Amino acid sequence: MDAVVQWVDARERLPRDGMPVAAATSGRYPADRTAEPDPMAGQEFWVVLPMYFTTRHIAEDGTEYRDCFVDSDGVVRLPYGRACAEPVTHWAELPALPGMTVHHMAGEHARTALEGALG
Repeated sequence: MDAVVQWVDARERLPRDGMPVAAATSGRYPADRTAEPDPMAGQEFWVVLPMYFTTRHIAEDGTEYRDCFVDSDGVVRLPYGRACAEPVTHWAELPALPGMTVHHMAGEHARTALEGALG
């Protein structure tokens, strides 16, 4: 199975609310403050991470965010151009489940679909 990725510039368009995405995030690794030297310390990065997009997110500390990307650890990243240490430059819709047109299933439908995909 092949998947085609179409990257969207986060400055031009944002995903639908609740959409799972692959997000290209840029930033800089923190300075090295450990006894063991870290070769990545202070270096810039650009990396792809799985996230979801939401029009409204309340962080654990009570901060409210609008139009943001959230990763599985609850880290909030904003679209490029807004104040953020690790902004999202581009995003792409995640591929659908194998042989399907949806990204998630629940309940008995999930078991049936998984059994069908595995043979």
